[in-house]
Amino acid sequence: MTAILGISAFYHDSAAALVIDGEIAAAAQEERFSRKKHDAGFPALAIEYCLKEAGIGVSDLDYVGFYDKPLLKFERLLETYLGYGPVGFQSFLKSMPVWLKQKLYIPRELNKGLGGQYDKRYIFTEHHESHAASAFFPSPFEEAAVMTLDGVGEWATASYGVGRGNHLELTHELRFPHSLGLLYSAFTYFTGFRVNSGEYKLMGLAPYGEPKYVDTMMENLLDLKEDGSFRMDMSYFNYCQGLTMTSSKMDSLFDGPARVAETEITQREMDIAASIQKVTEEVMLRMCRHVHKQTGVDNLCLAGGVALNCVGNGRVLREGPFKNVWIQPAAGDAGGALGTALFIWHQLLDNKRTVVTKTDSQSASWLGPRYKDQEIRDFLDSTDAVYHHFDTGEAMCDRVAGLLGTEQIVGWFQGRMEFGPRALGARSILGDPRSREMQSTMNLKIKFRESFRPFAPSILAEKAPEFFGLKEGEPSPYMLLVAPVNEERRLKLNGAEKDLFGIEKLKVPRSDVPAITHVDYSARVQTVDADRHGLYRVLLEKFHEKTGCPVLINTSFNVRGEPIVCTPSDAYRCFMATNMDVLVLENFVLLKEEQPNQGDFGREEYLAQFALD
Repeated sequence: MTAILGISAFYHDSAAALVIDGEIAAAAQEERFSRKKHDAGFPALAIEYCLKEAGIGVSDLDYVGFYDKPLLKFERLLETYLGYGPVGFQSFLKSMPVWLKQKLYIPRELNKGLGGQYDKRYIFTEHHESHAASAFFPSPFEEAAVMTLDGVGEWATASYGVGRGNHLELTHELRFPHSLGLLYSAFTYFTGFRVNSGEYKLMGLAPYGEPKYVDTMMENLLDLKEDGSFRMDMSYFNYCQGLTMTSSKMDSLFDGPARVAETEITQREMDIAASIQKVTEEVMLRMCRHVHKQTGVDNLCLAGGVALNCVGNGRVLREGPFKNVWIQPAAGDAGGALGTALFIWHQLLDNKRTVVTKTDSQSASWLGPRYKDQEIRDFLDSTDAVYHHFDTGEAMCDRVAGLLGTEQIVGWFQGRMEFGPRALGARSILGDPRSREMQSTMNLKIKFRESFRPFAPSILAEKAPEFFGLKEGEPSPYMLLVAPVNEERRLKLNGAEKDLFGIEKLKVPRSDVPAITHVDYSARVQTVDADRHGLYRVLLEKFHEKTGCPVLINTSFNVRGEPIVCTPSDAYRCFMATNMDVLVLENFVLLKEEQPNQGDFGREEYLAQFALD
């Protein structure tokens, strides 16, 4: 047995992944255990889980890999500060202590984190190498072009190459400071959202605006070439030398300064969001056309934080030259932990790769902890909760499908926790997509977040082409593709409805599944199939039988600022502190109206635990 532990830590979304003899045994983000959103500390709890899942200890590990090369990253920081000095002195002073204390001494930090029990070698892969490995090696392709896009690793901000069999080679890269990820993050900052966590809000806001600033961006901010490469005018940006993402020079282009966080979102922010989203999609499409032309390969694998831009991914699939696209579900830094472990097994140790062509080798990205019925029963009894236990999963699904059909909102906790930022039917909040009020209800009363935020649909895979612009047999199991809602599903708007502007568009239902149809008639689709999704598939089948609708709302099981729930305790506390109607913990079903201790769960105290996100 060869056991390989991959680690990402100290920058953003720390995680651990364990690969044993080439199989992904476990993977999880530290935030799920620490309950600290985007936890960047050493992933001690995630490592503890991975080892426990496999029944081994630290001393049983054969290799430990780290997902980037800190010395190269430090070189880039020093060169950048010198290049911009003395302007960036304050930023230099702020960043150096953590580097001199921790980040320059990663082997020491790894030794400490592993309790001194690991005495073999550490392997450091380059950041984009880790991303690329996480995309290609679990994919269902024997051969594929591989493209990575993120903020920045050591020097690279984007790269491409080809994977064949058990070998991957990156041949070209775009280098810092010119970065599609940092460009998008700059506008995340400028529109008042938090960098490295609010980018998906910017994407969700875009359909409410008009892309009126596209020409302004193209003419002033970046020189975009036909191959997708570009150079940015860095006088508009401040991330190389300052403590903000944009400079004051940006204000004159966009009719005023950056929005202050938590203030009103205006039409300007919506138009900026629509514009940068359009620019991002254009860059992605040009890059993909160039990579296809250069590699001559019809399959594409994507990873890196920009690969979580599911609107751009959808356009790449529909309008790009590749026949098939596979995107790593944990496309951000967390996925680097998995990538470095797989890179060691396949590329460095030269072990054969077995391609799972029907699905992939990511196991629905359900790679986190699971809980047995007895563990759940013991917990529920300790809280005096009232529950109903079902002998079979099918009977439980039948009951829950009936509750969903009466517009009950369900917290769904089933099987192994998801690896990556999306809830995929293991730790989800579910609802009826046919309800016209469900989007606002779930946003404001369950998630406690902005009303404009869209919800995603889960749909029986074979029914997806009936509702969305997906081809027959085109999978989207990881909720990483946005597709248009089919014309025949759309509702006709009257003159007054067509004239609505900005956030007012939200008031009008746009299809026969209005709760998951965005204002631009799109949806972020998860296809659910029998090969991957177990009881979640059964639940959807039961809901379809009872209602004639093969679609459910699927959003992450958490409130704003909280990591997705991990344990039965996390799920129960979230259920009790929100307006959820039903909680499902494996085969246990709890109804809110039956719980005797509702008053013991103060909503304000619960929400106060989590920083606004």
